[in-house]
Amino acid sequence: MNIRHLSFRLLQVYVQVARLGNISAAARALHLTQPTVSLQLKKLREAVDEPLFDHRNGRMVMTHVGEELYRAACDVLVRFEDFNGVLEQARDGNTGHINIAIVTTAKYVLPRILGAFYRQFPKVGVTLNIGNRARILDRFSMQEDDLYVFSHPPSGTAVNATRILKNPLHIIAPHDHWAASHSRLSFADLKHERFLIREPGSATRMMFESWLSGKGIEIADTMQIESNEAIRLSVASGLGLSVISAHTLQEGREKLAILPVDEFPLKSNWYLVSRKDRRLPHAAMQLIQFMAQGLQECVEPDWVDPDIVHLARHFV
Repeated sequence: MNIRHLSFRLLQVYVQVARLGNISAAARALHLTQPTVSLQLKKLREAVDEPLFDHRNGRMVMTHVGEELYRAACDVLVRFEDFNGVLEQARDGNTGHINIAIVTTAKYVLPRILGAFYRQFPKVGVTLNIGNRARILDRFSMQEDDLYVFSHPPSGTAVNATRILKNPLHIIAPHDHWAASHSRLSFADLKHERFLIREPGSATRMMFESWLSGKGIEIADTMQIESNEAIRLSVASGLGLSVISAHTLQEGREKLAILPVDEFPLKSNWYLVSRKDRRLPHAAMQLIQFMAQGLQECVEPDWVDPDIVHLARHFV
């Protein structure tokens, strides 16, 4: 490959096509015409002199060479974006941009952290992407963000993950449910109740099902609801019981009872995650340092995991 034939624009176009799997969608995202994107891909293909995509079911899927080029392109673009941030910082203070992707339950607490961070670093821009665990896993796989927040992080050698916050999971019921008047319960008392559960792949559901499997317990009556807010409202309306994050509960106004069930709340944590094979921009490291030093001032101190003191060193 003759790297003199490459340009930042070619790499930007390639990254968008690889992420979206479609030339038309990439053209819209880049505010270019479809023929322009096709021409850029043709130039890149000629420069590399190897196939970059296969076409499967109407979608462009990267070849092995294409995946390696994608990783290299991401590294180059992030590195020069960071360099641009360093230049701006030298001129007028701390600037830059961070892309963060978080699972839906974290949306109740991360804005508080980002609000405090913004007050200290008002020139740092943040793009916050929120989705269920499956969606955030896809973003992680495609290196679309700098930092991620999971309650059940992905596995693999490319994963860099550290616990930052406790995320206890409670069993909740309507405030007038028969179990709400008890001072102690075993799960056997509740196993014939209907449980409202999140969609497959949800970390809360994974934790709950793992606990049930470890105890050899099966629940026969379940109903799937793909929204924490809808689950809270449904439980309050008497539709069933549920296992839900304490942070999710704190944000609701519904009349609910937290049931005193043996071995609950289940212990869970939120993790700050990055990719080991992707260089973090200066602004992202600034946020990590901010969290390591001041997370207790943004959220309830009891929820902050002790590992937070090692956060900055871990990500460096």
